[in-house]
Amino acid sequence: MVERKLYMDKISSFINQDIIKVITGIRRCGKSYFFKLIIDELKEMGVNEENILLIDLELPEYNMIKSNSQLDEIVLEYLNSHEDKVYMFFDEIQNVEDWQISINSYFKLPNVEIFITGSNSKLLSSELSTYLTGRYVSIDMYPFSFIEFLDYKNELGEKPITANELKTELENYFDEYMAYGGFPIAISLKDHKEIILNDLYSSILLHDIVERHDIRNVGLFNRIVKFLIENIGNPISAHSVYNYLKHEISEISKPTIYNYLDYLEEAYVLSKASREDLIGKREITGSEKYYLMDLGFYKSQLEEKQQNTGHILENIVYLELLRQDYKVTIGKINESEIDFVCRKGNRKIYVQVCYLINEDEEIIKREFEPLSKIRDNYPKYVLSMEKSDYSRDGIEHVNIIRFLKNPDCLAS
Repeated sequence: MVERKLYMDKISSFINQDIIKVITGIRRCGKSYFFKLIIDELKEMGVNEENILLIDLELPEYNMIKSNSQLDEIVLEYLNSHEDKVYMFFDEIQNVEDWQISINSYFKLPNVEIFITGSNSKLLSSELSTYLTGRYVSIDMYPFSFIEFLDYKNELGEKPITANELKTELENYFDEYMAYGGFPIAISLKDHKEIILNDLYSSILLHDIVERHDIRNVGLFNRIVKFLIENIGNPISAHSVYNYLKHEISEISKPTIYNYLDYLEEAYVLSKASREDLIGKREITGSEKYYLMDLGFYKSQLEEKQQNTGHILENIVYLELLRQDYKVTIGKINESEIDFVCRKGNRKIYVQVCYLINEDEEIIKREFEPLSKIRDNYPKYVLSMEKSDYSRDGIEHVNIIRFLKNPDCLAS
């Protein structure tokens, strides 16, 4: 079993603490599997299996539960038959109307510990902040990192599906990861990966966005999403999306576009990185960058001629920085741009990402010069696919695969 150590380390200190544990993330990223890992950990700690209740609200056994009163019937019957401490797991809790009322009431009972997952960030955050302020901890979960991808491929006993003889096995694995991303279900399939990724993409858009928000013009919505996917890593605003569509469709409005962008974030399809002026110390509003929560959607939704390797690598690095709990923004210094300004506690690093440098002086200038304009002493890095070391002027060059295998190599 893939250990998902990053998340186990985060949640372990909260087990047997009087606080609700909330796991959020895009559908099929492994939240249900993570519940099983936690349950296995509890059993190893001596918890009796009968004192563990797992309710997966997407399984036939429980998917008829639509209201909190229906949930209460099952939970209260279970609680009445157990005197010792119980551990209750609720998977995809947002499927239950007024779930927060019930979760809050269970939490007030003695000898009850609660874990929940959800796939809608706004729904969970707004309800949790209203009913459970100060009584929960939230952990963001992502599809498999490259390290977890390698672990899973090893567990499956599978070689890379690509076999470029000019590359190492590790590089061939990385090519597969770049193409198909980190969804466990896509990794586990030898064939038809794009089909399952397309089905997953369509299901998330339909159930978590179109149906939930009653979007009428589904065709228009899909076109906007495709435009956003094609432009990951580029500055995007509602105005730019509006200009892209206005000559073809008269019924689009900027408020509608803003809503669509919010919906995609809520469902964890996209992640927004705001931009900041590093000299003026202010946020630049109205022109953010968006990244996919998994690169499998990039390949499954775009034709090959639309794909950009540099943007794919930038997206992969961005997600890994989020996994490492960095708050990530895009930096602007005069007319130059810093791909990622990363903060964690009192620590800050600057990161540029490119595909290949190839000893090209123009590329070296483009990637290193913006970092050299920054006058503070925080670490600065350029990440690319080269194995050669292009470090210079106090700016460290790091191979992308090396970083993904050991994120701590970006150390101050």
